[in-house]
Amino acid sequence: MKTIAWDVDDVLNDLTRAWFEQFWKPAHSDCSLHYDQLVENPPERLLGITRTEYLASLDAFRLSEIASAMKPVSEVLAWFQRHGSSFRHLALTATPLRTAPNSAAWVMRHFGTWIRTFHFVPSPRSGETIPVYDETKADFLRWFGQVDVLVDDNPTNTRAAGQLGIQTILVPRPWNTSQLTLAQTLDVLMESL
Repeated sequence: MKTIAWDVDDVLNDLTRAWFEQFWKPAHSDCSLHYDQLVENPPERLLGITRTEYLASLDAFRLSEIASAMKPVSEVLAWFQRHGSSFRHLALTATPLRTAPNSAAWVMRHFGTWIRTFHFVPSPRSGETIPVYDETKADFLRWFGQVDVLVDDNPTNTRAAGQLGIQTILVPRPWNTSQLTLAQTLDVLMESL
């Protein structure tokens, strides 16, 4: 049985869209950008803020009730309902240590029927000192050694996993170059398995 590693933010959920539309824009009425214009991730340059300001806002959102109430991406949930039992699944995300429990709870609440393990590579934050086992998702994948396919929205992650011989699926988002719809992407995933 093949094992699929799923990124959480912007793959299983629409974290960036929810953060931007429900958290950032209401507090910044002068922001005229639309979600589809976030062609860089992280988008601090587009927003005219520092990386520190962006991460503080994103982390506050991750700990909010709005984030906790996010719905799964409907097409992805439907894919799991149709095909999930045919494969093993794990969550592999990059999130700060302090927000990882919220992310794990969200994954288990919505995808726990299929995803049985949650793994994260801690995103570094100022003032936080923790042991570093893996600096990237590729480092984790190399160590873990059991993943056949990585589904992620970040081209850096998919390239690095591909170099390890892992099949990759790039989920279309404004900040990457995927020309497929999400439905087409999930069809490609099935074809690759």
